[in-house]
Amino acid sequence: MTETWYAGGRVADGSGAEPSVADVCVTDGVITAIGSAPAGATTVDLDGRLLTPGLIDAHVHLGLSSPIRAQFGFELSVAEIAADIFTAAAFAVDAGFTTVRDTGGIDRGVVDVLAKGKMRGPHVLSCGPVQCQIGGHGYYGADWEPTELWTEHHIPGLCALSLMSGNADELRRNVRETFRRGATFLKLCVTGGVVGGHDRLADTQFTIEEIAVAVQEAAARGTYVTVHAHGSAGIRNAVRAGVRCVEHGTDIDESTASLMHEHDVALVPTFSVLDQLFSDGVTDVDPSTADRATGVRQRMASALEIARSTGLRIGLGSDLIGPNQQRRGAELQVRSELESPMQALVSATSVNADILGVGETVGMVRVGMRADLVVWQSDPLEDASVFANPDMAVLVVKSGAIAKDIR
Repeated sequence: MTETWYAGGRVADGSGAEPSVADVCVTDGVITAIGSAPAGATTVDLDGRLLTPGLIDAHVHLGLSSPIRAQFGFELSVAEIAADIFTAAAFAVDAGFTTVRDTGGIDRGVVDVLAKGKMRGPHVLSCGPVQCQIGGHGYYGADWEPTELWTEHHIPGLCALSLMSGNADELRRNVRETFRRGATFLKLCVTGGVVGGHDRLADTQFTIEEIAVAVQEAAARGTYVTVHAHGSAGIRNAVRAGVRCVEHGTDIDESTASLMHEHDVALVPTFSVLDQLFSDGVTDVDPSTADRATGVRQRMASALEIARSTGLRIGLGSDLIGPNQQRRGAELQVRSELESPMQALVSATSVNADILGVGETVGMVRVGMRADLVVWQSDPLEDASVFANPDMAVLVVKSGAIAKDIR
């Protein structure tokens, strides 16, 4: 039995309570005590720094860590794509993220490699390939390319962005195939998207009856469906079909938020990818993407305000794509500016854990929880830009083991 006390710091436990002075004991990867370290204990000195739960990103795309058009145009080797995926995974843990939910792109092989510790990275929950309507969001083949050739872009054991369905029977088959490959939840695209050129943002995709097929198959396995959705009509279709979570939610209005609240449907807004598009740019995407993104950020901010006032559970996701995924914590800075640093932290810890279905084991600094922890050089609750700077996450603990220490 290995017992270590993280002592001499302050703890923000992920509940939203104000930080308090406390020492945290970790034994064999689990938090076993919170209080004062006894004399003679093995300690890690935090020197007054703030300790928080490990951050959780509820919307990542590790399988889209290469230049997008080059990846889907067969211009990159499997080796380079794999290198980019594992580099992005290492970036995540270095930024303080100890758990991520991959919402489309990686194969179970990536999850297993990270779980075995063969490469550095966070704990990963994955939906495998996204379920998409033929001609809808999630298809990045060339215009001339027949749909049936799309799976040739998949790399077994590494990445598979999406599966195309033309009707409910095809969707059921694809969903079952996705679970066979090791998915732990499902994601459907039910509206158009920003990064894509085959649809409009407000388009609805899949019928209520088709979405319900995926919900039925997920329920049979004790899990849930989340949906990529921007337009309110598509969101309402998905809620009525029984999904548990909405990604993006750009055009949520009061009536849509009320419907989501009635059915206990969570929301995961995603601001960082939009900022990435308008500042650094995303390598090799279609030039029309910036035009499609115009106004989305402002509408998403309005939707966030409506969702908060309605009482929805609001998680946090970055949705970063392409090679530049170092500053994943910028999503918390954005949310801090729109709400508060404490609300951003709670969304990225206990609320995200609840949305992901892992709230009994991670997301808070509590006795019995897995020891996923971050120690910050400066206090991000006082200066939210700290969240965005991976160098400020000076100590990262994953399952009780030190994954990063630059104190």
